[in-house]
Amino acid sequence: MTTVTLPGTRYRIQSIDIVRGLIMLIMAIDHTRDFFHAGSPSPTNLATTTPMLFFTRWITHFCAALFVFLSGVSVNLAGTRRTKKQLSMFLIKRGLWLVGVEFVLLTFAITLDPFYHILIFQVIWVMAVSMIVLGLLIWLPLTVIGTIGALLFFGHDILNFLPLPTEGTSGFLWKFFFTAAALFQPVDKTHSLLVLYTIMPWMGVMFMGYVLGQVYKPGFDALKRRKTLLTCGIGLLALFVILRTFNIYGEPVPWAVQKTFALSVISFFNVSKYPPSLMYLCMTIGPGLIMLGMIERTNNAFTRFLNVYGQVPFFYYVLHFYLLRVFNIILFFAQGYTTKDIFTPNSLMLFRPVNYGVNLFGVYVVWLLVILTLYLPCRWFSKYKQTHRQWWLSYL
Repeated sequence: MTTVTLPGTRYRIQSIDIVRGLIMLIMAIDHTRDFFHAGSPSPTNLATTTPMLFFTRWITHFCAALFVFLSGVSVNLAGTRRTKKQLSMFLIKRGLWLVGVEFVLLTFAITLDPFYHILIFQVIWVMAVSMIVLGLLIWLPLTVIGTIGALLFFGHDILNFLPLPTEGTSGFLWKFFFTAAALFQPVDKTHSLLVLYTIMPWMGVMFMGYVLGQVYKPGFDALKRRKTLLTCGIGLLALFVILRTFNIYGEPVPWAVQKTFALSVISFFNVSKYPPSLMYLCMTIGPGLIMLGMIERTNNAFTRFLNVYGQVPFFYYVLHFYLLRVFNIILFFAQGYTTKDIFTPNSLMLFRPVNYGVNLFGVYVVWLLVILTLYLPCRWFSKYKQTHRQWWLSYL
């Protein structure tokens, strides 16, 4: 069955939970690599990367794009059990809550700095702001929201061809909202902002997910939904292949033939996530939509395993950072480092010396340990959410 029977007023889509669960597990690979890979080599540097290292990074590209997109779908579904006013207030309040979580819980998990010398703007941040804006725009016709989303989704790369300001307040605002690959902005002598996720392109992703969420409304024809998902997914992939092959539009860094076939393939798929180029979005969301269309009738041990994580993505997301930190500190002392090595100059992270860590195989071992450790807590919380109705559960 496509849908999970809703207890009371809840309405869940099993295929969405499965895809969301898969991307949550894959997402942890990249974070494990950040915390544990010895030397932290760049996976996207063609001069030094390897096919396996690049794949380790590339496969995680699907996570942020589909995470934000499916959040938009979920917002649409949340409207099936709320009035417009209730949905608007819920999105604004939940967005503000997520901003706090990003800056307090997640920034601390990454840096372990109790004084918050750096605030990190990541994926939860752009989801939060997108929810707030969507909460304000929810009164508009769906076609208007869809038009805004499409302009941001397909059109933001036009800015690559324009002479935008780079200095001063206007330069900061353009980078903050649209163009920054990684914006480091000092606030005072001891505090700074690190903006990894710019707002507007990601807002377009959530808006498009919100519009597509219409196909999951109760009563929507299942066959028509699958055809819509497959058509949209194949269309995005076709757009990626055509535009990327001829370096026409949608990616600021063109691909080129390299000295080996493997490096040429890497160059072709090495698209920009910061900010997300159209090629990045087509390459990731296209297959995600195809998968959604193909697994609606799938029910086996593996999909049930994924479903556990997909039903509690926020709970899992926060916990996995802190569990990684626990393992990180254990390995830190196990490898012979001492308290004098906790701080590394020019590094965001404590307990992350330059030569600390394990090889790529070790990264995957730690990753498996993390996701398997979190299975039982996620299963418990999933069951708890299904059997309890406290108001605060809708914020987690």
